[in-house]
Amino acid sequence: MILSGLCYIVVNVLVKILGQGPDQTIISGLQKYPIPEIILFRSIITFVICYAVIKSKGIPLFGNNKKWLVIRGVTGTIALTLYFYTLNHLPIAIAATIQYLSPIFTVLLAIFILKERVKLIQGLFFLIAFLGIVFISFSKYLSEDESISMINPWWIVVGICSAAFAGMAYNAIAKCRYTDAPITVVFYFPLIAIPIMAILTAFEYVVPQGKEWGIILVIGVFTHIAQIFATRSLHSANTATVTPFKYLGSIYAFVLGLFLFDEVLSLYAIAGMFLIIVGVLGNTYYRARTIKKSGQV
Repeated sequence: MILSGLCYIVVNVLVKILGQGPDQTIISGLQKYPIPEIILFRSIITFVICYAVIKSKGIPLFGNNKKWLVIRGVTGTIALTLYFYTLNHLPIAIAATIQYLSPIFTVLLAIFILKERVKLIQGLFFLIAFLGIVFISFSKYLSEDESISMINPWWIVVGICSAAFAGMAYNAIAKCRYTDAPITVVFYFPLIAIPIMAILTAFEYVVPQGKEWGIILVIGVFTHIAQIFATRSLHSANTATVTPFKYLGSIYAFVLGLFLFDEVLSLYAIAGMFLIIVGVLGNTYYRARTIKKSGQV
């Protein structure tokens, strides 16, 4: 899970670098890329890897539970698109931490989709997490330090929407747990994303040059490696045990945001991030314990 988090933070940094282009000073001589084009290239790499694995294992290409596979692909595409936009408009640590709200939306949506029951204490953790959002949203206005990075509440809302769609995608994945192989579930993301992003990219396509191809390749490959590490971690150990290590990503993002992008966060924003992580972790722990007691896998 730690290695997965490291891979994801590399992806996040490179996406932000490509999204800012010449406006950043980390890698010189880069063009500015529209978000749909970054997602398009990322999706093509994922498509090629998934297609090769599916063909080599003889798995049905389009799976069985097509309705929920399509829902997974659509909601996953929307979630990633919104998330990449927040990376460009928010400090990287804030964008990453807000995305961690997705497990809470997973539970809220699971009440209706998977008929799960939510305990009262989980509701308390939901409130703690959303209190963290309030702290982050108003952190700039609560601090008098002029060096604090600006946090536009609008992009906080976009980040919350991204987490909500990610929560829906996770519920769709759960619906396919007993009908389709994990690689098929992953395959439906690029299957849906490629045509949509190709249309959007056609309006403002940037032809990659030189080292930009390398950055694009790293984004695609590292994303796939991160997914593999996270999946193996969750399959090999108790969810409540390994999930906390996922949130080390907020620390990585905070450090890299400060030193690479000069993103300075106020104590209020840091407190908000802490509250979100506490809320999500508490919910994860109690949900995992409930599932274990009920005998679900």
